[in-house]
Amino acid sequence: MSNPTPATIEDVARIAEVSIATVSRAIHTPEKVANSTRLRVNQAIAMTGYTTNAMARSLRLGRSNMILVVAPDIGDPNFSNILVGLENEARAHGYGILIGHTQNDAQRGLEYLKFLNSNQAAGLILFTGILPFGHQTMTARLPATVGVFEPIYKGGIPYVGVDDIAGARKLADLLVAEGHRKIAFIGDSRTRLAYSRRRQGYDDSMDAAGIRADSRIVLDGDGTIESGRLALEQLFMEDRLPTAFMCVNDQTAIGVMLGLTARGYNIPRDFSVTGFDDVPLSGFMSPPLTTIRQPRTAIGRRAMALLLDLLGDGEPPDGEILLMPDLVVRNSVGPPKGMR
Repeated sequence: MSNPTPATIEDVARIAEVSIATVSRAIHTPEKVANSTRLRVNQAIAMTGYTTNAMARSLRLGRSNMILVVAPDIGDPNFSNILVGLENEARAHGYGILIGHTQNDAQRGLEYLKFLNSNQAAGLILFTGILPFGHQTMTARLPATVGVFEPIYKGGIPYVGVDDIAGARKLADLLVAEGHRKIAFIGDSRTRLAYSRRRQGYDDSMDAAGIRADSRIVLDGDGTIESGRLALEQLFMEDRLPTAFMCVNDQTAIGVMLGLTARGYNIPRDFSVTGFDDVPLSGFMSPPLTTIRQPRTAIGRRAMALLLDLLGDGEPPDGEILLMPDLVVRNSVGPPKGMR
């Protein structure tokens, strides 16, 4: 049985009832094509398998129009919105996305090296904060690479993300302005640069408020709901409770809030709590969580635009590209109980 004839751009144009030029624009510059027309072209491409054939031709020519995105946890609430920005920018320039899920295992990055070595991926977006190959000596052999969400350990790779220090400073300053002087920072980390930067924003605010280092409460954490709950229990056992909990992210804050509620405390009457990220669940907590909103889709767009510029022999930026976050004030913060 003979193999079917590969689909052509003419086949796509005929089925979509548009010109060949319109098909080309819909693929490479979709923002220049009307939504209804783009949908017809995409349906025709799916019916004919034309995209697959085009990718095969690019591989035979030693080129790829795919970008590999390596992420440690695709279930992270921040991942999907950043991915939307990445994919929209990639599609607008004729590129697609491959997702490599490391499941928080640094060694899994090795498995995705084959996509780069076999020219199945033109560039790399890293969510992991570390190089996927386990050692820094591979940096010079990497393709065009951009880090997002988590700064790359020891640098050397362009990074696009939120200004963690400025965002944390906004939260800490809010708590100080409400009258809090005994503020616990929950979620410090020596392995997550984003978390250590948020700790720096906390310390900067405490310094400005004249709160001595030996009066501060800082607990480590891994950014999970459980780590927030465990940190709260530790403080209760040690009998060194703050009046406010400044948490490294929303997940940690949710753990703290659940623990306080289970003990019968009211937020913010008894304790104030803040998060960071503004994940969807934070607005549905009781009370809704005061937090920092990351411009996630904008981060994705900016990171992909930078990567595509590097693929076109553009120059890497001097330093990191940091987008300013927004303070989202809800109902989980109030003055200390004794000041009411």
